[in-house]
Amino acid sequence: MIMRKKIAILAATTVILVIQVVSVSHGDTPKAVLWEALRSANHFALVRHALAPGTGDPTDFMLGVRRTQRNLSVEGRNQAKQMGELFQSNSISEAQVFSSQWFRCMDTAELLDLGSVQPLTALNSFFREYELKDARTKSLRDWLFRQNMEKPLILVTHQVNITALTGIFPSSGEIVVMQRSERGDLFVLGTIETR
Repeated sequence: MIMRKKIAILAATTVILVIQVVSVSHGDTPKAVLWEALRSANHFALVRHALAPGTGDPTDFMLGVRRTQRNLSVEGRNQAKQMGELFQSNSISEAQVFSSQWFRCMDTAELLDLGSVQPLTALNSFFREYELKDARTKSLRDWLFRQNMEKPLILVTHQVNITALTGIFPSSGEIVVMQRSERGDLFVLGTIETR
């Protein structure tokens, strides 16, 4: 009889703990926990580029031509620098940094000042070519599966890419903290606002 009561209490406690873990929303994760995760293996940061006023790109958009793209404003450039300082103040002074080839992303990544920036086509926007959403997201998932994540990893990209991968609609400069499981599954741990 006593053993049954103990088992019932243990089962009830377990159910309560599971409900508490599942009910925590992404915004409720303490920032210290998120920064600790980013310093740990198998975690990475998805960063939406800093403030670049407008939506999408001009109709004459060309990948390698700055004047045909939305670019960072002065506020956006300052935001990107402050984001880099935020990483450094949380003990991340060097990272593997990859970026979409769009200038607003490359500039954000470079202004973080956390390491050399490598362009990655899997991070390129599909805003104007929405039919590329599934292929581009799969390409990014496959790339993430193959990466060595022993050292901090930062990916600078666009809202549409982050939303497709995570379901989160980040603001300019927002950091989405991700975990990769041993099987390659991806989980959102939380977000860090930078504005």
